[in-house]
Amino acid sequence: MSTTTPRNQIQFGVFFQGVNSTTIWTEPESGSQTAFESFRRIAQTAERGLFSAFFLGEGLRLREHLGQVHDLDVVGRPDAQTQLAALAAITERIGLVATQNTTYNDPVDLAHRLQSLDLLSGGRAAWNVVTTDNAWTGANFRRGGYLDHADRYTHAERVVETVRAVWDSWDDDVVASGPDAASWSHRSGVHVVERDLGHYAVRAEGRLPRSAQGHPVLFQAGDSDEGRDFATRAADVIFSAHPEFEDAKAFAADIRRRTLAAGRPEDDVKIFPGQQFVLADTDAEAEEKARWVAEHQITPATAIAYLENIWGTSLQTYDPDGPLPDIDPVVEVTGSTRGSGFQFQKSQELATQWRALSEAEGLSIRQLVTRVGVRRGGIVGGYSSVADRLADYADAGAVHGFNVSPWLVPSGLDDIVDRLVPLLQDRGVYRTEYRGDTLREHLGLRGPLTRRAAA
Repeated sequence: MSTTTPRNQIQFGVFFQGVNSTTIWTEPESGSQTAFESFRRIAQTAERGLFSAFFLGEGLRLREHLGQVHDLDVVGRPDAQTQLAALAAITERIGLVATQNTTYNDPVDLAHRLQSLDLLSGGRAAWNVVTTDNAWTGANFRRGGYLDHADRYTHAERVVETVRAVWDSWDDDVVASGPDAASWSHRSGVHVVERDLGHYAVRAEGRLPRSAQGHPVLFQAGDSDEGRDFATRAADVIFSAHPEFEDAKAFAADIRRRTLAAGRPEDDVKIFPGQQFVLADTDAEAEEKARWVAEHQITPATAIAYLENIWGTSLQTYDPDGPLPDIDPVVEVTGSTRGSGFQFQKSQELATQWRALSEAEGLSIRQLVTRVGVRRGGIVGGYSSVADRLADYADAGAVHGFNVSPWLVPSGLDDIVDRLVPLLQDRGVYRTEYRGDTLREHLGLRGPLTRRAAA
């Protein structure tokens, strides 16, 4: 009797960005970025499509542009854990991922809030660990820069270690197993956590038992060498910026190597690159649709503002349908107020590269920004051909899934769930039901790292 080996599967998460430059907000069907209805519809659509997780970005300060609030961005990020707690009540299986900063959160308070979400959701919570060190964000917390840039991952790792220690501070059998017990919990089963984080010390006790999944799942999105090393030492999932096929395979090989070097099984860290999808019945129709999407994402005003991030000065006198500016950028290294995508880039080098590309292909400012910005990394095609491409990703082990960034809110997942998911299921590369009740089960993760050590 012959047997067939099951194919690797692709999973989806959805990334509700809030502050961003890619969501189209000027169309009649565009919804609010802060209204609960938008969050509800996307989360429930994603769950209907058996998505693994609903992922919220974090904004600790309104983004600025040339010293002013950037009014071209879609702006709006309610507190992640507040929003996810509300969504936990109207969903049953989908994971709930909160982006939370290690620099400006107290680790004991953060541990309690994340554990609360994990318990209340039945083991569906996750923490996307991010680091911030700039004085621009720190000004909202009266802390200035607070951390040297080189220290951000060192501090983040100490925070993660402390948070996990708080989650582990209750023994497994601390809570009464039945009404005949002498007390609801026994005091000897709750342990004090003491840590020196360098900038401050912690002495605390956890206030809650663990959830069904042991710990909230840890996501991490750093792409530098130190970020990748941090992820492979501490995270369960890495949210990558490498969605293109060959690049994704190289990235996966590097992560597997680093994971082994960290003393973990090579498949211990799941890889979910961010991705935009533009789908239609045929490839030709999808290409036409993608042109429409790009034109509405990159308006003339947006194109000029995008270049101003690099040039560091007003370019309002330049025609967005004309050539790139003939002046040089006014700063060598861009500032942190321009958004994380431009921090620490050499603006002169980037301007030179873009001029060369623009001259070689006859691109206007708006065409160039469309090329280097929004369209980069998007999957465009007919439903059937895209399903075939994603099956190739699965077979090659290039990714474990994609974190989808909808270009329209709140209807941006409808075509993926209604048309693409069934084709992936037909090809055997997408689940037909959730694996269990917890996010850790959906993702196929082993137990929490510290719980493995204890076992």
